[in-house]
Amino acid sequence: MSNIYNNILETVGNTPVVKLSKLAPDHVDLYVKVESFNPMASVKDRLAVGIIEAAERDGSLKPGQTVVEGSSGNTGIALAMVCAQKGYPLIVTMAENFSVERRRLMRYLGAKVVLTPASEKGTGMMAKAKELASQHGWFLCRQFENEANADIHSDTTAREILEDFSERGLDYWVTGFGSAGTLKGVSRVLKAESPHTVIVASEPNNSQLLNTNVEQQYADDGSPSKSHPNFRPHLMQGWSPDFIPKLANDVLEQNLIDQIVGVDGAESLRLSKALAQQEGIFCGITAGATLAAALEVSKTAPEGSSILCMVPDTGERYLSTNLFDGIESEMNAAEIEISQSTPRFRFDVSNAPTANTPEPPATKPEIVELVEKTIRNTDEPIVMYALEWCEFCWSVRKLFADVGIAFKSVDLDSLAYQKENLGGDIRAVLLAKTGAATIPQIFVGGHHVGGCTETFDAFNDGTLQELLAINNVVFDRAKKPDAYSFLPTWLHPR
Repeated sequence: MSNIYNNILETVGNTPVVKLSKLAPDHVDLYVKVESFNPMASVKDRLAVGIIEAAERDGSLKPGQTVVEGSSGNTGIALAMVCAQKGYPLIVTMAENFSVERRRLMRYLGAKVVLTPASEKGTGMMAKAKELASQHGWFLCRQFENEANADIHSDTTAREILEDFSERGLDYWVTGFGSAGTLKGVSRVLKAESPHTVIVASEPNNSQLLNTNVEQQYADDGSPSKSHPNFRPHLMQGWSPDFIPKLANDVLEQNLIDQIVGVDGAESLRLSKALAQQEGIFCGITAGATLAAALEVSKTAPEGSSILCMVPDTGERYLSTNLFDGIESEMNAAEIEISQSTPRFRFDVSNAPTANTPEPPATKPEIVELVEKTIRNTDEPIVMYALEWCEFCWSVRKLFADVGIAFKSVDLDSLAYQKENLGGDIRAVLLAKTGAATIPQIFVGGHHVGGCTETFDAFNDGTLQELLAINNVVFDRAKKPDAYSFLPTWLHPR
């Protein structure tokens, strides 16, 4: 099969099944289907392709029409990919309590994200999407009711599972539910074509909606009319909204589920980390939750049973959540001890020159003249000697952009400055002139302000603004942000 594709959407699906070697009980074979191998790293890529292409076929989505949907994140990210490739504007409504990584990814892909109050839960963000679609004539995806969601899983996910287990057979299939497209689409195919396979649905044990006799109330269009009374906030983002989706209710009514397992949030977090640290499978919270259900199933499973559980997404969606509690950006004591086990290149001591340290490079008169001409050019009074890849340089750029300061950037690692080592020669001149070997270095009207921190300090105490005024530089005087807020989090000194 060729690995050359016409577009990114053709790479959705055909995700691998991986056998667990360390977390599985000895008496069963435990497998995971790793959906992070989809191009936007979640199972929802399938949903997005299925819904959009079905709407294109039946004419409900017109060329160039805006698409809108409520999402906790993964569906929105997947739709952003599909809409970017196909040329549809996308609006995603999202409750404010979901991880910030998700909304930034959607915006990076070109979508607009409209936040809704956390107090209104999933029903609130879905109601907002419905309201926007009605007001503006946008196409509403309706992932929780749309049969195309289930169909794509019947056509792809279920077929992949049957093929992968065609020889050894599959005894248990374990999944959680969010929109319930995976649950409905796969379970109905397995029931028809692999009837011995036990279908196991899992949900938070403190917020059990499927395992209850309390019915969900629906509007005429199949959307939930209100939150389910059994819903409680839980740790599994993307799982179990505050209502039973119509697709999940279909599964209940059709008796496609053989067993429902409630799982503990703390155990889900523990197993997500265990999958990463013991099996090398980087995943989100719901993967740990599904594995918890699979391990519960394994306790009563016969010897030699094969169990497959779904791993819906990647761990990168959860960097700002409690999944990463205890995972520090700075060195811990053990790492510091390793650093101190050899003498050089350490953060805790100065890397003083040694007998083997080379002398500073000599400066060239023509480069000295070039630097002086550049920094004293009255037409471009602000000059930053920078590196294209440097995060300190980008932090200064962001400050200048925020307050409207125009400047000339001399990117010493760019292709133009690599020729004949021009960038290196300029750095030698800057070192001789300023005594600073670091980049960036900022000049205003020929005056050396300093590097990133010196520039930030000068802005925060007002001396930079005074220097700009002296040199007739126009900028937004009303804006007074904390300059250090433009540093990436891992670089922030405060």
